[in-house]
Amino acid sequence: MLQGKHILIIVENLPVPFDRRVWEEANTLAENGAKVSVICPKMKGYTKPFESINGIDIYRHPLPMEGNGALGYLQEYSGALFWELVLAWKIFFKRRFHVIHGCNPPDLIFLVALAFKPFGVKFIFDHHDINPELYLAKFGRKDLFYRLMIGLERLTFATANYSIATNESYRDIAINRGKMKPEKITVVRSGPKLSRLKPTTGNIKYKKGRDYMVGYVGVIGAQEGLDLLLDSIKLIVDRRRDVQFAIVGSGTELEKIKQLTGAMGLQDYIDYYGRVDDATMVDILSTADVCVNPDRPTEMNNLSTMNKIMEYMALKKPIVQYDLKEGRFSAEQASLYASNTSTEDFADKIIWLLDHPEDRIRKGEYGYYKVVNELSWDYESRKLVGLFNKVFARS
Repeated sequence: MLQGKHILIIVENLPVPFDRRVWEEANTLAENGAKVSVICPKMKGYTKPFESINGIDIYRHPLPMEGNGALGYLQEYSGALFWELVLAWKIFFKRRFHVIHGCNPPDLIFLVALAFKPFGVKFIFDHHDINPELYLAKFGRKDLFYRLMIGLERLTFATANYSIATNESYRDIAINRGKMKPEKITVVRSGPKLSRLKPTTGNIKYKKGRDYMVGYVGVIGAQEGLDLLLDSIKLIVDRRRDVQFAIVGSGTELEKIKQLTGAMGLQDYIDYYGRVDDATMVDILSTADVCVNPDRPTEMNNLSTMNKIMEYMALKKPIVQYDLKEGRFSAEQASLYASNTSTEDFADKIIWLLDHPEDRIRKGEYGYYKVVNELSWDYESRKLVGLFNKVFARS
């Protein structure tokens, strides 16, 4: 059904192929016969304006300003929207596409879709983030910009022919707040691709001579709770000196977190590796005895499925995280759950796992089994293909 069809994927907050979910989606659609083009921003390590990988055409646009504050985000998104429209028309004139697959944030890609709807182009909204809750997590107020987020979300759902939800919580939002019909919504979780995440024996060099290591991978932003993690690390270091911490990832708060690390006297116990390639990330996390998800307990994080959780599970790692709805749904018995915002309880649970190797193994094996048999991309990709087959069957 996908043979001969052209699908345009638009993503604004991360480059491709760095955005793992989008890259898995693009490859799945291409492997099933579709021609796939992608529009995304230029970011560090991904600065070519055009390249073709695995037969997928990737068009990257400038994104000189990374939003910081409501006005900063508005400027960033306006610039991205301009380039998305320019590149979409360029691609359309080169080879007509049949579907725009828009991945938020922000909830502005529907404006690009509206320009092509008169030509019969369908719009599928891939709901990666709940932006009103993200705004609350960042700024803590329901002001004019919050109401704008609600309005843009409603317009996005109203424009979409179909939507993809990353979990059941997002599906409920699409139905109740987005007013979409349930039959128009498909849940496609961000399951890890197991061929990319094969556990290794690790490398002792990452432990820096210490007995244990705790790992983190992900974005380093305000809502990711790295400041809470530092408080927990401080409590651990005050009690014992045999644990090293490895932080993989980057984000708007990275420099601030590094400065805080120095101010707390933790620089000898924490290594910041930044963004790394998959092989290095897997090697670092495979070395870890425990992996953590310190996401701040907000409504946004409570309802969102975090890729890092399932990546930890795919690498057979026991997890410590705060007790959030979707985090618990994903990990179940693979994790210990700290009382929300209690950095002391978070630290205690890390230490408990470090001191109980048999439980670490049991939780790691449970998580791996669940990913292999329920949550991997091998299963989720079938739902994505099924949705597109439905779209084209009704074209």
